[in-house]
Amino acid sequence: MKEDKKKLLAKVAYMYYEQELTQAQIAKELAIYRTTVSRMLSQAKAAGIVEIKINHFDPSLFELEEQMKQAFGLTAVELVPTENDSSEEIKEERLAAAAGAWLRRQLSDDMVVGLSWGASVGKAVSKIEPKQLANVSVVPVVGGPSHINSRYHVNTLVYELARKLNGNSLFVNATVIQETKALAEGIFNSKYFHELKEYWKRLDLVIVGIGGPLSYHKSQWRDLLSAADYQELKLREAVGDCCCRFYDSYGKELNGGVNQRTIGLSLTELADVPQSVGIARGISKARSIVPLLKKGYLKTVITDQETAQEILRLNQRK
Repeated sequence: MKEDKKKLLAKVAYMYYEQELTQAQIAKELAIYRTTVSRMLSQAKAAGIVEIKINHFDPSLFELEEQMKQAFGLTAVELVPTENDSSEEIKEERLAAAAGAWLRRQLSDDMVVGLSWGASVGKAVSKIEPKQLANVSVVPVVGGPSHINSRYHVNTLVYELARKLNGNSLFVNATVIQETKALAEGIFNSKYFHELKEYWKRLDLVIVGIGGPLSYHKSQWRDLLSAADYQELKLREAVGDCCCRFYDSYGKELNGGVNQRTIGLSLTELADVPQSVGIARGISKARSIVPLLKKGYLKTVITDQETAQEILRLNQRK
């Protein structure tokens, strides 16, 4: 039995036996059928996950998920346990596997799914196992990178996810940062971009990464920013970005020159999507994640144990 399956069985058992939720409530929260909940409870017993107590996973992990949900009013939280001796690469791999499994459970017929891009989103998409669905559309919610950083190009991720879901895909033919505000406005108002904007109004679920502080060097797209852009963002105290939109420690979207040249969903539009899912981990990123959660831009966060603990610590300090 796969690790993500064992964790899901343990989580269902925890919600049923410890939190005393009904099978209908569990089914609604996890986006599965009630009959599936009943079957999974039986599987948990047969696998030895449930005896007198819940085994296999530390219940404190689920308690931490609940603390995150209560602190920020989140719809869902998915946490990966952190083992102190694990390398950063292993932590990233485990996060991707958990994100892929969680996302697959949410995807259903007739959905419009939006994708941003970057390493966390790209790795998660690669872990999603194929699922035969009907009438699913997958679209980008940001422009693409420069030709230098194209490993996790949003169009590549859109195509891969659509292929796995037997769905349709739409691509974007513009870099995320344009040279001038006029060029960005011209693209937004062009006939070719009209179809994509219409899909943005119908998004059911959007999957985004979270960019760290300006000193964070793993970004896949910030090479498009000039020295003047960095100076502006530093003066305006940017702490991170989401959908390539920068914001400050209060979660305010920084509507300066960079933002006006950006091709992408705004943070306000992101907040309006029924399921907005952020995937990110790392102590250094916790400070960038907190404002997004406090402002309600994200309804779901997928991260790991150590990051969640740091997020709660920072939130309590504020």
